[in-house]
Amino acid sequence: MFAGTGEGPGLAQQLQAQGWRLRVSVVDPAAGKPYEQLSAVEISVGALAGVGALRTALEEAEARSDPFALVIDATHPFAERIHTTLQQGCAASGTPLLRLSRPPCRLGPGCTVLPELAHLSSLDLSGRRLLLAIGARRLPEAVACTAGAVHHARLLPNAHSLQQAMAARLAPQRVACLRPTAEGSIEAALVRRWGIEVILVRQSGGEPERRWHRLAARHGCRLLLLQRPEPGSDVPALSGSELLRDLAQWRPPG
Repeated sequence: MFAGTGEGPGLAQQLQAQGWRLRVSVVDPAAGKPYEQLSAVEISVGALAGVGALRTALEEAEARSDPFALVIDATHPFAERIHTTLQQGCAASGTPLLRLSRPPCRLGPGCTVLPELAHLSSLDLSGRRLLLAIGARRLPEAVACTAGAVHHARLLPNAHSLQQAMAARLAPQRVACLRPTAEGSIEAALVRRWGIEVILVRQSGGEPERRWHRLAARHGCRLLLLQRPEPGSDVPALSGSELLRDLAQWRPPG
């Protein structure tokens, strides 16, 4: 299972209860911590090295007579590059692939869905205190599209995030490199401290997005949502309950 969402540890625990042996792949040691409490789970730490590396790993496991029955893509809904790599690598090795899909959230009053970041430029945010919580990769682009806003950012605590904040020329006192909390207390504290008026997040679905809806409503902020990419039709996308149901009665294709 390739993990990158908060649902991953709970899903892994329930798969273990069904009798599955698991290898969980995470991008860094911090992401692997929640899995350490699960017995007999093999944890692989590091970035996915590409289609060839994935295909080799799957084929080598089969050559050892210990093949992977399938691969589960439980990465972030916006991790499009990883989705593509997993799809191509699994197709090349003939390994079934399933994708965990977060349920969509109901949009509340004051929410605006943006099909692309470029649509930000059509909004009048001049002088508004804007919190960017869309990850580091597209941070400079988001700042460029909202030139008149007073920018603040919540980023993960790693070197790449800091580099992107510097590239976007954000003021250091308006950048918080902190891991999100399950209850959203860090985000709420930042909104209060900085006097945030507008929040930009990704439409990731599930509980993470619901927390932003609740926070925006509680503090009277306008919520902007970057639209979630449409999943490819070639890979079955299932909710957590659907995934567990199907794997409880799994039979290899063919």
